[in-house]
Amino acid sequence: MAGLLRTVIFAIFFVSAICGLKAQDPQFSQFYANPLYLAPSFAGLTEGSRIGANYRNQWPQLPGKFITYTFSYDHWFDNYDSGAGIILMQDMAGSGNLRTTNIGVQYSYDFSLNNEWQMRPGVHFFYTERAIDFDKLVFNDQITPGGQRPTTIEIPPLSKRGGVDFSTSALMYSEQYWVGFAVDHLLRPNHSLYEFEGDEASNAFLPVKYSVFGGTKFSRSGRLIRRLEESVQLAFLYKQQGPFNQLDLGMYWYRNPLVVGAWYRGMPGLSSGGQDAVVFLLGYKIDQFNIGYSFDFPVSQLLGSTGGAHEISLTYSWTSIRIPKKPRMVPCPEF
Repeated sequence: MAGLLRTVIFAIFFVSAICGLKAQDPQFSQFYANPLYLAPSFAGLTEGSRIGANYRNQWPQLPGKFITYTFSYDHWFDNYDSGAGIILMQDMAGSGNLRTTNIGVQYSYDFSLNNEWQMRPGVHFFYTERAIDFDKLVFNDQITPGGQRPTTIEIPPLSKRGGVDFSTSALMYSEQYWVGFAVDHLLRPNHSLYEFEGDEASNAFLPVKYSVFGGTKFSRSGRLIRRLEESVQLAFLYKQQGPFNQLDLGMYWYRNPLVVGAWYRGMPGLSSGGQDAVVFLLGYKIDQFNIGYSFDFPVSQLLGSTGGAHEISLTYSWTSIRIPKKPRMVPCPEF
């Protein structure tokens, strides 16, 4: 019975994804460990260069699990008060390899608002594509005692569809606080492998996504001879895309070199958000290298049917030889 339930759950999500109905972007629990995916304002938010890799395995107990990964590189150009980056993202689901692939470039500019606050607007231009290997799928109506036969299910006329897209964002930060927003999919690319007409045509286009994020950091140095940094960071992320919205609330505790975090994700009382998951994080930070692992524990009706979600992040940054003109104290978390 449990196996049948998992199959039904996956079938619903799979059919919806192919048709492009109410599509949503993939999400990462460690969104600050994937900063270029969160907002282009984070491009170059270091004193030199940074590379990052993120992997997410969502709902591993389903017949067709959701695998998402990103690779990114960004650099800070001190002479121009600017940051630039590139990012690749691919999300894949099911035995038919239903996948969304994005590859883009980002730019951000940093300037002072006053003696305490900095401002960073950012832009992101990218190519996006949705594709599927439909011949790898086997449906119930194909299975017969004499072997497989052609399916009666309508096959999408397209195996892939691509287009260009644009996102923008802004980030304000001081030594203790940060707040920002991002608007994604302003060009609303067509992600459907089917053709829609009339009133249903809008179903083919990816909805605009709005994100608002922020938080604060409380820190202290070590005692006596050993300088052991310790900090607590409170943070939030709110996202709205089409009829769906979601709020992440949580905190990080850092004591060199360990990071521990806990998050709650959901919108209690709202059918579009509901109670989704509790997220637990364990990270390790040494010099310029960070590694983090998190697990999403479902608290919704999917408890016990999906297996939650596993996520791993890796980040390596190195400082330019030239000392920047002014230190930029950015309190944002790194996981």
